[in-house]
Amino acid sequence: MLKLYYAPGTCAVASHIALEEAGADYTTERLDFKTNQQNSPDYLAINPKGRVPSLVTDRGVLTETPAMLAYIAQVFPNAKLAPLDDVFALAQAQSFNSYLCSTVHVAHAHKLRGARWATEETSFADMKRMIPKSMGACFALIEQKMLRGPWVMGEQYTICDPYLYTLSLWLEGDGVDIKVTPKVADHFKRMSERPAVRKVTDTHKA
Repeated sequence: MLKLYYAPGTCAVASHIALEEAGADYTTERLDFKTNQQNSPDYLAINPKGRVPSLVTDRGVLTETPAMLAYIAQVFPNAKLAPLDDVFALAQAQSFNSYLCSTVHVAHAHKLRGARWATEETSFADMKRMIPKSMGACFALIEQKMLRGPWVMGEQYTICDPYLYTLSLWLEGDGVDIKVTPKVADHFKRMSERPAVRKVTDTHKA
């Protein structure tokens, strides 16, 4: 059985939704970031990075959302969460998820995780002021060039969709009006109506 470690408000939402959509047999454990549980010896033995999500499998622990999403799609092929029979299309899905991980998530992280990149308080304030611009630019690109509609990859719902939805959840707090990207807004609404998404978001409420 799979086990997902998560914390509310994190990118773990994406992998959790994918597990639900796949019909996987899994359990979850919620970490308390307020007590720094992610850096406890017990959890660091599972994930030395001290971050979530972590997915415990019968072959070991997986970390990093794109890898976990790809794993779920391939372990549960009947769920059709990725174009597994099309090498190029699968690479395109991986490319989209890599952009969310390496660029969009990092832009968001500058709001609360400035200490990863600087030490001066003035630098932290400057980073925070940039969040609406940097996140807005990321989602403008997604809107104009990457989101095909109605789903990220077009007609097929894939592992890209819960990931985009998860990062879209952060837009309001980042000072970005989702309405300026109507395709993203429609995707967000469409995702919000899925039973798996409703179940997971209820679980992740603080």
